[in-house]
Amino acid sequence: MSGSWNDFNDAKNNANLIPKGTLAKVRLTIRPGGFDDPAQGWTGGYATRGSTGSVYLSGEFTVLEGPYARRKVFSLIGLYSPNGPNWANMGRSLVRGILNSARGISDKDNSPEAQAARRINGFGDLDGIEFVARIDIGSDTNGDDKNEIRGAITPDHKDYAGLMGAAPRQAPTAPAQPSAAPQAPTGAPGRPSWAQ
Repeated sequence: MSGSWNDFNDAKNNANLIPKGTLAKVRLTIRPGGFDDPAQGWTGGYATRGSTGSVYLSGEFTVLEGPYARRKVFSLIGLYSPNGPNWANMGRSLVRGILNSARGISDKDNSPEAQAARRINGFGDLDGIEFVARIDIGSDTNGDDKNEIRGAITPDHKDYAGLMGAAPRQAPTAPAQPSAAPQAPTGAPGRPSWAQ
């Protein structure tokens, strides 16, 4: 007896990766690692300390719209490495890009308002933040390909407004306005029902 459920030699490998360079609006969720170092400003249990001594934020980036909606990309944001400052510098650069993207700020804007918008009270301010990410492909610990987030798209990019949707907020501490009652889905085209 032979058939597609008996002989798997011709089965295709399903890497299931989002193509490199894809731009997508994402929501960052930080998976808490329980490591705090108040001297560094790492509080709230968001940071994770790895077995090598490195410290990072374990990010889960959920694609909110488009053909890859609800897909998740897991990526680390470096805070410290015993091997030197490069990983922490890359992490700081990524967070700056995330804040610029989420808050609608040009990377070239150095006004007092832009500088204030690039400050956070703690990692809790990043948990749940929405921005436009450039999806990349890296390697996991086994050397297999995996999606990663290494950069954010700011208003300077031609596709930013279309991907971000509504006008971005400029104020760093502008609280979300709670609605009086839950809104029923409106069925807007291009948006999944859970994002209505």
